[in-house]
Amino acid sequence: MEDVLDVYARRYDPQRPVVCVDESSKELRSTPRGSLPMQPEQPKREDYEYARHGTANLFLSVEPLTGRRRVRVTERRTSIDFAEELRILVDIDYADAEQVVLVTDNLNTHTPACLYEAFPACEARRIASKIEWHYTPEHGSWLNMAETELSVLARQCLSRRMGDASLLACEVAAWEQARNASQAKIHWQFTSADARIKLRRLYPQLK
Repeated sequence: MEDVLDVYARRYDPQRPVVCVDESSKELRSTPRGSLPMQPEQPKREDYEYARHGTANLFLSVEPLTGRRRVRVTERRTSIDFAEELRILVDIDYADAEQVVLVTDNLNTHTPACLYEAFPACEARRIASKIEWHYTPEHGSWLNMAETELSVLARQCLSRRMGDASLLACEVAAWEQARNASQAKIHWQFTSADARIKLRRLYPQLK
């Protein structure tokens, strides 16, 4: 926990940006009987019945200090998909940075090993060497600021039915563009000093 909190306390460095990554799923549902459009003094209405069309995965990366985020919609959330997310992160999103300081949770797919599953060894090593890895502790995923951003995405964009992945991708892209344009930042206040007081039950009691 303190390792992640110390990362959040660093000053902004464009050559070593702190980037939080997380993922979520969205169940794809359509409304076979259609809906009624919005009218004066009457919100849009849709039938209670819906049809399931599987699920889609969303990878979200956010740079809290600059208010920059990106969301990518994929069919699955395998280690191969996460490896591709990391490649995009270092080769496209932060191609000019010396190293990306990555904060993620400790899922078994979130390790440098996923890169070796997806790419030749030399390419996997190149990508891994451009990442400084930091993991939230078990049951401590709330320390990942990408979870905060996913919560905003869920409330502002995902809280309605979407029947297919292409519509989901369009809606998410529009949300991403608008939120980036506003440069919405995450102002993290919780520090290691706070943790030692508020979560003192987690620390060894020295006699």
